[in-house]
Amino acid sequence: MSTIAYKRILLKLSGEALAGDAHRGLDFSVIGKLCEVIRACREEGVEIGIVIGGGNFWRGVKDGADKMQRSHGDAMGMLATLMNSIAVADALEKHGVPARVLSAVETPKFAEYFTRDAADRYLKDGYVTLFACGTGNPYFTTDTGAVLRGVEIEADAVLLAKNVDGVYSADPNLDPMAVKFDELTYDEVLARHLKATDTTAMTLAMDNHMKLVCFALKDPENILRVVHGEKIGTTVKED
Repeated sequence: MSTIAYKRILLKLSGEALAGDAHRGLDFSVIGKLCEVIRACREEGVEIGIVIGGGNFWRGVKDGADKMQRSHGDAMGMLATLMNSIAVADALEKHGVPARVLSAVETPKFAEYFTRDAADRYLKDGYVTLFACGTGNPYFTTDTGAVLRGVEIEADAVLLAKNVDGVYSADPNLDPMAVKFDELTYDEVLARHLKATDTTAMTLAMDNHMKLVCFALKDPENILRVVHGEKIGTTVKED
């Protein structure tokens, strides 16, 4: 068996990644490939928590900007993350992977209410545990929710599977001279205003010494590579 670098992880997935080329809704061929990789990680003994964004259905700040009160737009975003969590949990079960959805908002007909102890118990029992509805509060991103859950479950690292292959000095889609970093400290990310996560998520990670690994989800096998300790993407940690 290959060496495992992280025994317990919190995997953050963007909602847009689940939509594939359609950019909206759910592409079950994409979700199926993700499930296969997650199953492989679990079979190697990795305990896996997942947070999924809701951007394939609704982005509160973008879709509701200047049209809705922010708290209402964010509430819709939380519901979008719940829909994604239910869909991925269903797909995981179809791939032979036991899964549970825990929600930061009470939705007893659809998901169990989140508590740290319930999450820890499910993870130890081998369930892939999906955390829906962010922090349960408006004005917080799912990146912040992911770091929060990672800290609560005492994950070895938070894996941020993004649309880009790491953290850059500038937007690589706009600046051909943008430089990709292999490693950064929390202070460097914050001081240089680099787009690894939002500021709240990064500060929370720094305060709790939570390692972040940012990498591209385009190839889902990257998740397994990171779990095995392969140096891909950008690692953000203490000095």
